[in-house]
Amino acid sequence: MEITINNYFEKRNTLFKLRFETSNINKLAMTFLMACITGLMAQIVIPLPWTPVPITAQTFAVLTAGILLGRYWGGLSMVLYLLIGIAGVPWFTGMTGGITAVTGATGGFLIGFIITALFMGYTGNYNNTKSFKSILGLLLVSNFAFIYIPGLIGLGVWLYIVNGTIPDIGTLLIMGLLPFIAGDLIKISGAAILAKAVNP
Repeated sequence: MEITINNYFEKRNTLFKLRFETSNINKLAMTFLMACITGLMAQIVIPLPWTPVPITAQTFAVLTAGILLGRYWGGLSMVLYLLIGIAGVPWFTGMTGGITAVTGATGGFLIGFIITALFMGYTGNYNNTKSFKSILGLLLVSNFAFIYIPGLIGLGVWLYIVNGTIPDIGTLLIMGLLPFIAGDLIKISGAAILAKAVNP
């Protein structure tokens, strides 16, 4: 069959419609699949010697969860990822699992994953946000606000518990934000391209 731009738009619209009109059982299956993808991407790790927070690829899955699954289901995929990991499945960063991942240095980031996926599910599919620039802007906000704010708060609490002193802002930024900006911009751009490609 000849592939044309019209065929592409037609198939994209059909898939988008099916994705949101399918049964709840199918949506739940896709939600679990996204949780599994997040777990797999969490194993792509670059450790940094000065911080317990490593560079990982899982934020790409987090950013796209809401875009691909829509409201509720994108956030639910991250809830499943978190709950199944707490239950002991070793799919957090570095093949770890259990409650210590949430109470540790990266626990705030895991909470931020849920907020981010919910935010993108609500805004990325249901408002007038179909241009590449608007999607990119939403991804920037969701990544640097909804992942890093709870992430830095959680990191600060963990450092206080471990060291007995409240870390200053500079220390938190060096340990939990600045080293990740370049990689995040790449992942955000990729997520925006994917969103533009799959959403009508």
